[in-house]
Amino acid sequence: MCVTAHLPHPRELLRVGPHAEAHWVAIRTGIAVAAPLSVLTATGRMQWAVYAAFGAFAAVYGRGSGYRRRAHMQVAAAITLTVAVVSGAGVSAVLGTGGAARWAVVGASALVAVAGSLVGDVVGWRPAGPLFAVFAVATCASVPAGPGAVGAAALVAGASAAFAVLVGLSGGISPRRRTRDRLPSPPAGLHLVLDEPAARRHAARYAVAVLIAGSVATLAGIGHPAWAMVAAVAPLSVSDTPGQVLRAAHRVAGTAVGLLVAAVLLSFGLTGGVLVLVVVLLQVVTELLVVRNYGLAMLTITPLALLMNTLGGTASTGALLGDRAVETAIGAAVGCGVALVSAGALHRH
Repeated sequence: MCVTAHLPHPRELLRVGPHAEAHWVAIRTGIAVAAPLSVLTATGRMQWAVYAAFGAFAAVYGRGSGYRRRAHMQVAAAITLTVAVVSGAGVSAVLGTGGAARWAVVGASALVAVAGSLVGDVVGWRPAGPLFAVFAVATCASVPAGPGAVGAAALVAGASAAFAVLVGLSGGISPRRRTRDRLPSPPAGLHLVLDEPAARRHAARYAVAVLIAGSVATLAGIGHPAWAMVAAVAPLSVSDTPGQVLRAAHRVAGTAVGLLVAAVLLSFGLTGGVLVLVVVLLQVVTELLVVRNYGLAMLTITPLALLMNTLGGTASTGALLGDRAVETAIGAAVGCGVALVSAGALHRH
């Protein structure tokens, strides 16, 4: 196998795709994130905000789909994300956030990656892959939680995810948009997907990438292995090897610049309603950019991820910035490695 055959053309780094009605996705996602975070801010329950934020990410699924198919994807995503949040909170509640818990997080993230990959293949959801589920379980496991937090995580994440689905269904109000929709084909069923070599290969690649990236970050003593695991998963959600390498390059380059944006925002010590407003604005801009140029989207994804750690009340600014830089590099390298090795194995067969 010639490695250069799997590398993207350099001009792809700067290519900007079409708008493709991204504003509708941005509006839906902004509403889905803003509402639950605003409620928690008003009721003085910001310690649960990270659970609500991950539940709200169900809104990003079904981009460009009609409202019926979007609802089909978002319901599956809502259930998966809620389970991931509860799993992360459970690890934190039972094992704490240090020592053996760090390895438990890696194992739980790998299991969630497999489950998310299989569910995604059953439903055919877009964006593809278990990135948000892995991010949810690993991040929530890093937030200190007592036994009562597991129930709170289930309630808050579930309610937030359900609201996101309702926001997605709002497209059905418009007759003009309804006529463009078609009912989705019946789902294949998990037992049929498991019989597909491609589905098993997808799940295995995600699991291997998460285990390697999480283990390297944990052994190195880096404080936020979630970011290494997410960075390893991100490239593998793209269908072809040049696209996977491009995604990894976009993530590293975009993160480098995004850290500067994050440093400025974190320096203000944002709290309460102002913090929620900034998180929502970053999420909206992310949805406007993410399918046009992933590297540009990382300029807002990076500070968004760091501010979500602020929602969870963890780590200092310096530690957040340093961990994000190192772990992104680790994860991107692992993701590229897994992509190239699996491409070579397929080529030999």
